[in-house]
Amino acid sequence: MNVLEEMKALQAEMTAWRHDFHRHPEIGFEEHRTSASIAGILEGFGFEVHRNIGGTGVVARLQNGRSRQSIGLRADMDALPIQEANDFGHRSTVSGRMHACGHDGHMASLLGAARYLSNSRRFDGVVNLIFQPAEEGLGGASAMMDDGLFERFPCEAVFGFHNEPNLPVGKFSIRPGPMLAGGAFFDVLVTGRGSHAGYPEHSIDPVLTACHIVTALQSITSRNISALDAAVISVTRIEAGEAYNVVPDRAVIRGSARWFKPEVLRIIQGNLQRVASSVAAAFGATAEVDFRTIFTPLVNWADETRFVADVAAELVGDANVNRDRDLIMASEDFAFMLGKVPGAYIHMGNGSSANLHNPSYEFNDQALPYAAALYVGLVERRLSALA
Repeated sequence: MNVLEEMKALQAEMTAWRHDFHRHPEIGFEEHRTSASIAGILEGFGFEVHRNIGGTGVVARLQNGRSRQSIGLRADMDALPIQEANDFGHRSTVSGRMHACGHDGHMASLLGAARYLSNSRRFDGVVNLIFQPAEEGLGGASAMMDDGLFERFPCEAVFGFHNEPNLPVGKFSIRPGPMLAGGAFFDVLVTGRGSHAGYPEHSIDPVLTACHIVTALQSITSRNISALDAAVISVTRIEAGEAYNVVPDRAVIRGSARWFKPEVLRIIQGNLQRVASSVAAAFGATAEVDFRTIFTPLVNWADETRFVADVAAELVGDANVNRDRDLIMASEDFAFMLGKVPGAYIHMGNGSSANLHNPSYEFNDQALPYAAALYVGLVERRLSALA
């Protein structure tokens, strides 16, 4: 029986773990129940478990044989502040929280690999399982590294994966070099002058001003950045006022920006400030911009990309592994780990599903054995599998 078939035999157990995580979602740096559950399971498998790394992170270490070769396998743990729209039995029990990005499946897959590795021991070296908190824009990877992640648990290479909706189960995609965009969050505070809504001539309307700023911001990608360079500016929230009959004093615009090249980041940041201030001034208002870089672009190392693609091809056949996929405009906290340690990040098919960060999203349990088998294959290939 090959590794994939053996992992399929563990699918029911992995599914039970995932459904438990899905029912009890916790957002970044609040993953107390999640990390305690993970730590308990791994201790039961015989791993050396370290808790509270970078806040709520967990690192589990397993050594076999005499070699000092080492590998890191990472899964993210946090959920999102989204109200779930699904109605199945394992839907979220926490109002306004759900696993809308599949981190429940990422954790369950890595636990499945841990169970297999603890029993098989077909490797010579050290395996470090990294369960990371706060991937969704809160800096969990950096927090773990600031807490000495790679000094305390050295890894010669580190690997991670993400599920990809609408890529068939059993297919993988990756590319060497830049793959996922850098990301920033921004807030624009628009200050005007409030008034009675029946006398708008007495106001400097920050809502009207904010609407014009939102429209004008799209000119940055269409008119300031080359069409050959990838860039996205998305306004995701506008907040203003508390009453129907009051023009408020202030409005706040919130959103995110994505890029790959440093020079594109500079254009976005500089022009966002210029556009917001100038449009506000045209209406007699003012605009203050807070622009925060949250993610660096994720850059896969060439040798490790080839390695993880080869392992995936051994599982599903080379025809099911896309080694030169398109760039992805989403961002990923794992980029910071790849900035310090060689490694690679691969996408894996989730089948037909709602998109990530959608209230109807659901991780596909049929994908669990493929992710777990990939993790196992990386260990057994990288750490000179024992007979």
